[in-house]
Amino acid sequence: MILNDTNGTASVEDVLALTLEALRDAKARMRPVFGQERIAASAGRFLETLLGNEPRKTGWMRAEAAGDPGPWRQQGLLGRAQWDANALRDVVRDHVVDHFGDPDAVLVVDETGFLKKGAASCGVSRQYTGSAGKITNCQIGVFATYVSSKGYAFLDRALYLPKSWTDTPERLAAAHVPDDIRFATKPSLATAMIGRALAAEVPFAWVSGDSVYGVGDLEMALRRAGKGFVLGVNANHWFHSWRPDVMWVGEAREIIKTLPDEAWVRRSAGHGTKGERWYDWLYCPMADLQASEYSDTLTGTWTRGLLVRRNPADGDLRYFTTWCPQGTPLETLVRVEGARWRIEEGFETAKNEFGLDHNETRSWHGWHHHVSLVMLAYAMMAAVRSQANALALKKSPLPPSKSLSGGRSRKSAASS
Repeated sequence: MILNDTNGTASVEDVLALTLEALRDAKARMRPVFGQERIAASAGRFLETLLGNEPRKTGWMRAEAAGDPGPWRQQGLLGRAQWDANALRDVVRDHVVDHFGDPDAVLVVDETGFLKKGAASCGVSRQYTGSAGKITNCQIGVFATYVSSKGYAFLDRALYLPKSWTDTPERLAAAHVPDDIRFATKPSLATAMIGRALAAEVPFAWVSGDSVYGVGDLEMALRRAGKGFVLGVNANHWFHSWRPDVMWVGEAREIIKTLPDEAWVRRSAGHGTKGERWYDWLYCPMADLQASEYSDTLTGTWTRGLLVRRNPADGDLRYFTTWCPQGTPLETLVRVEGARWRIEEGFETAKNEFGLDHNETRSWHGWHHHVSLVMLAYAMMAAVRSQANALALKKSPLPPSKSLSGGRSRKSAASS
């Protein structure tokens, strides 16, 4: 397990000790979720197999790693066993906040696809997924990732059910979908996740997401909650400024044509696998509004604006609607938008190393059981990585320019 670059070293012994302690802590945290000891023991073995080196986390491979004669115990844990996946989700949330909690954190919302054959797996349909870059047979999961200066990990999840499912009661019954589940758009699922984070008093100041989530109820919910956002919008999204000094009215792509080249500034969106991610940025504050317009408990002036990101390599443009306290510097908005990359990286690592997309169950409960256990494994190893790198820095201080960036590796805790 390599948790840092060649300029610093966390010893194998240190990493092993941290991992064993993290595993004991994770098992203790999740123990109350399962009730019966045999189910808790099976969940513990499942968690251990997710941390193994098997390239695929199929039922047979998990069973072999756990020393079981077949996959039935593993399948039973996910499908037949009666335990509350949402209670485990809350365990994951508390684990993430305990290790990475920060009042200035960013919640990033996004979706990922789970490729499937057939039509029986809950929520499967021919639909677009960025994972494949096309319309294909798949499930779609909406996720929220918690990103702070201390680390990052998945915080919440929801399985998207297309109308072809919610309009067909027999399909819902066959997949054991709870009776109270109704059709919900992806932005609605994300809004519900943010609501759960607020109810649990999760510390965060910002929300970031792509254009699927950039307009509508999600935006208004964040304004009412007093949370800033940087949310993607389409190039034809309409903006209207209320400033006395300048009047911008029109589509985002047309507004930026009226501004001089020197209005663009180059800033890094954060460190990536190949170093700093440099882009050109343009920020247009549109209106200063009172927070009290959206909530009786909020005060202060907030600014609605347009943020544009340009790739200096090919000129590709991305547009964002922003909401932030008046006077928020561009660098902060860039940091918030840059945090969105963490969830994409998280999907890749969770699938490649923790078997996020290796779920073989077909039911509603099976999907949520599997994904919640993977989220716990991910959060656990994210904390191990952070602790191991901090320990390496303590033992061998490095100049800031050579700080540990953590190359991608087995169980690198979901980061590069």
